[in-house]
Amino acid sequence: MVRSRDHAVVSDRWPYRRALAAIAALGLVAAVGSLCFFTVDSADYAIVTDFGKPTQVITAPGLGFKHPLQRVRTFDHRLFVYAAPPSEFLTLEKTPVVASGTILWRVADPKRYFETVVDRRSAESRLGDILSAELGVAIGSNRLVAFVSMDAAPYRADAIVAEIARRCDAVALRDYGIGVLDVQLRSFDFPKQNRPRLYARMKSERGRISMLYRSEGEEEGLKVRAAAEEQKARILARAIEFSQQRRGEGDGEAARIYANALSRAPEFYAFLRAMEASRNFARKSTTMVLPADSPLFGVLLDSNYFNGAAPGSDGIRGDLPRK
Repeated sequence: MVRSRDHAVVSDRWPYRRALAAIAALGLVAAVGSLCFFTVDSADYAIVTDFGKPTQVITAPGLGFKHPLQRVRTFDHRLFVYAAPPSEFLTLEKTPVVASGTILWRVADPKRYFETVVDRRSAESRLGDILSAELGVAIGSNRLVAFVSMDAAPYRADAIVAEIARRCDAVALRDYGIGVLDVQLRSFDFPKQNRPRLYARMKSERGRISMLYRSEGEEEGLKVRAAAEEQKARILARAIEFSQQRRGEGDGEAARIYANALSRAPEFYAFLRAMEASRNFARKSTTMVLPADSPLFGVLLDSNYFNGAAPGSDGIRGDLPRK
């Protein structure tokens, strides 16, 4: 009776053991699966290493497989911006300047990147060294006016920075698996201890240029004024010639009209001329001595002088001399 009861108890515990075994097996499978399978995000690159040695380079997002003893290292392949600290350089004419740049970079070769720099801090440290070297070469082989100039002819900063970006990309990709997409010149200035002297020299240079511009402007102004005076003289000469021509035509027309009018009434116009002469000569309290044959004397003596009238009532003869 006791044996049957023990057998029943054992029989009742068997399904639970099977469930526990199944759960343990699933847990083991899940653990092994977590050690063998991994996912790669769309913003990452992944490298599978076997005791530190890279065996797989995965650049596409998705599910990956590895051995349980292998490890997975991911790298963010999005764009990064690194602002390098300023450094002091010498231009071609030995002028000290302080320059700094900004680098836009990303991981281009994951395997090379893993073997050389490993993380972002080390990568940016290497990029700072490369940029400093290339800036030194570029600034040392060009004059100051290539970077700071009011004249567009010697200014070449854009082309120089583009060449720096190209050289930085070539070196960084070859040595560290880093792709440099762009380089910008963030600052370009003089050292603080040299600024007063350099600014004074720049001021004197600008003064010299301004004096040159003033002298050129005065010379051009003299040319413009001389040309204006010449044009003025030509215009006045033509105007005087035209006015004299019109005045001559007017005088001729006036003479023709006077001659025509005189031929129609010569006595009347002789009388008018005499009256105009008397108005011009005879002022208040004026004493005149006139010859007897003067027309003005005849007008003053006889009002009918120009009419050929008989002697007046005053006994003066009408046949006075006439001119």
